[in-house]
Amino acid sequence: MFDRDRWREIFEAISKNKLRTFLSGFTVALGILIFTILLGMGNGLLNSFLSSFVDDAQNVIFIRSGNTSKAYKGFQENRRIQFKNEDFEFIKTNYLGKVEFATPRIYRNGLAKYDKESGSYSIRAVHPDHQYLEKTIMMKGRYLNEEDINDRTKNIVIGRLVEKDLFKNESALGKILNVDGIAYKVVGVFQDSGGDNEERIIYMSYKTVQLLFGNNDHLDQINISYNIGMGTEQAISFSKQIEKDLKEKFKVAPDDQSAIRVSSFAEDIKETMVILGGIYLVIFIVGIGTLISGIIGIGNIMTFSIKERTKELGIRKALGATPRSIIGMVLQESILITSVAGYLGLVLGILALKLIGNNLEEFFILNPRVDTTVIVIATITLILAGLLAGYIPARRAAKIKPIVALRDE
Repeated sequence: MFDRDRWREIFEAISKNKLRTFLSGFTVALGILIFTILLGMGNGLLNSFLSSFVDDAQNVIFIRSGNTSKAYKGFQENRRIQFKNEDFEFIKTNYLGKVEFATPRIYRNGLAKYDKESGSYSIRAVHPDHQYLEKTIMMKGRYLNEEDINDRTKNIVIGRLVEKDLFKNESALGKILNVDGIAYKVVGVFQDSGGDNEERIIYMSYKTVQLLFGNNDHLDQINISYNIGMGTEQAISFSKQIEKDLKEKFKVAPDDQSAIRVSSFAEDIKETMVILGGIYLVIFIVGIGTLISGIIGIGNIMTFSIKERTKELGIRKALGATPRSIIGMVLQESILITSVAGYLGLVLGILALKLIGNNLEEFFILNPRVDTTVIVIATITLILAGLLAGYIPARRAAKIKPIVALRDE
């Protein structure tokens, strides 16, 4: 392996076939380059998908209502389905052991004022469990609690950017914030990894909002998280069961798709993984195809190289060279070309992905990259490819009879 004379002979053989060596190496490098970039893009799509759920728990089920699209059991179509507190309690108590956290949502917009500063912000009226579904991170103070719900307190939790907008360099904790003409006490300030919009939200008790704005028990939406021990298929089945039960409760046709809509991250994950699986399959096929092209190229150059060196190999065998030493020399040459060209393609591919960075975020490709495991696998693949490409011509060279080789012109 570390025989200086053998390496000198290998480099001399390569220098005599510069064009063929370049073309074979170029094929391997291009194949690895394409494979690396495609794999990086596939990972970029996966990163983009995962980032869209970064601020939410991934075992969440969303329950939304709308208008019926069909008449059913004496009820006319276009009937509005309105969730109420009893429906929230129904879901919490009817699926014991399956529901981990549950919260209703009521959506509003409000004008918030503090001193001379003011701004319009989204208001979400929720249950304390909402903190765990939204992955809300408390920076100061506390989140809403059961006391806020039961006593219908005027306590609120505001986002980091709400505090920055209205309170400037002051701490908002304990201050009174005027929202739509009503005074609320700020008991907490939160941050959220979902972006600026998520940090310009004001949270308050859903029962407080029901009392102050409408004096009713109406809800806009119900969100729950299912037991994390459920598999993907179990989670999808559970969300379908909830939809079926609610449709029966509200006398909605089973095939009515607009009245009650239940969706879960499990379904989104399953659908996305199918798509990503298809993309990765295409990448694998293209990568294998380009690698095979490189192997064929290396095999061809080694075949031509051996044919041109027939007399030289005959002399070697006449002087006592063993078939094993000849096979070793040919394989070393093959591995050298494959490894150098392959790593050049790999490095260029990684550099290309770094240059791309997040410039393709508008095409849902976020932080495209390949990890260390792929690099290790690529290394092993290159070595095996080099061995495979050189083995057949190496065996051919080892079988050359000295008397036949010496007659070759």
